[in-house]
Amino acid sequence: MTALLVPAQPPLRRRVRAGRSGRLDSLTGLRFLAAFAVFTHHFTGASPAGGVAHAPVLFPYSTMGVNGVGFFFVLSGFLLAWGHRAGSGTTEFYRRRAGRVLPLHLAATVPCIWVFHVWGGVPFDLPSFLASLLLVQTWFPGVVPMFPGNGVSWTLSVEAFFYLLFPFAIRGAYRLRTRTLLALSGSGLVAMWAVNWWAAAHLSPFHREWLMRLPVTRLPEFALGLTLALAVGRGLRLPLRPGVLAALFAAYTVVYVHRATWCPGPVADQLAWTVRPLVALFSALVIVAYVQRERAGRRGWLCTPLMVRLGAWSYAFYLLHQTVNRLILDHWDRAHPSDLSVFTLLGVACVTVALSWAAYTYVEEPARRWWSRSQST
Repeated sequence: MTALLVPAQPPLRRRVRAGRSGRLDSLTGLRFLAAFAVFTHHFTGASPAGGVAHAPVLFPYSTMGVNGVGFFFVLSGFLLAWGHRAGSGTTEFYRRRAGRVLPLHLAATVPCIWVFHVWGGVPFDLPSFLASLLLVQTWFPGVVPMFPGNGVSWTLSVEAFFYLLFPFAIRGAYRLRTRTLLALSGSGLVAMWAVNWWAAAHLSPFHREWLMRLPVTRLPEFALGLTLALAVGRGLRLPLRPGVLAALFAAYTVVYVHRATWCPGPVADQLAWTVRPLVALFSALVIVAYVQRERAGRRGWLCTPLMVRLGAWSYAFYLLHQTVNRLILDHWDRAHPSDLSVFTLLGVACVTVALSWAAYTYVEEPARRWWSRSQST
């Protein structure tokens, strides 16, 4: 990888700015695919008895969709570093992030109160609910239930920690050589694997699950995205093809989901402990592959207006999808397992997309514009 670095580079901050284009439409399209993968996992279920409508044709491969959140973390680090400009103020950065994240987060929590707690009977604990609203729930192992408030907002709690650290992390990253950054990022992925291994040997299943959501343990994913944004901006080029990466990941998914029956015990265990760092690495390579293609002028289907719009609505889609799923379960109960459930999945996805469009159009964007105006006055 380091052999592909450009040997003669201009001063560090200048070269980070150089070669940057504006927005990257392919990454916007990828955001929706990651959100849809998470939706598919939740809809089909983590077991044959779970989910909204179990589809045997998708299961167990659909369970890999849970790792879509890891892709989000890598992408977040990449986009924050890609769009950063030296000299940007820390306070202004925090204000922009708050304006982007908080309004829709708070709005999407409102239907959760009815669907999950009032109608659905999910236990309600006021301190845990407030922790969810303030996006600090992942720091406490005793919140009730394990995913209080809008359950999927646990990832926003991790993102909030990333945002808090980013202004300081990027300044330190500017001062480091690309090879050093890559080495540190690789060490972070190894640390993720080591923590997973240690947790499996020393913690209960409940505390292992909590540790996997703890923001500190997800930092390597964010750092990997940040590193590769700087590296690509400085001239790193990798011979990557998205189709080849997709085929490799599909093959890995097949082995991973059948590891218990196909692999010896120690190998199956290692596959379980390395899934998060390996998915982070794959996510980073896919991001770099599409960035290189788009900067070279090769715009594919991810850059089409439909995919860009879906990507713009993906934050709302992610925040709303579990509320829609729970509403279906409470009103119609769980469907009998059937491959025809794929059509139900697509139908519910379309409904959620429509709701996401409305949330983006009438909540997210107006709130962002209002926030920007209020901060500039």
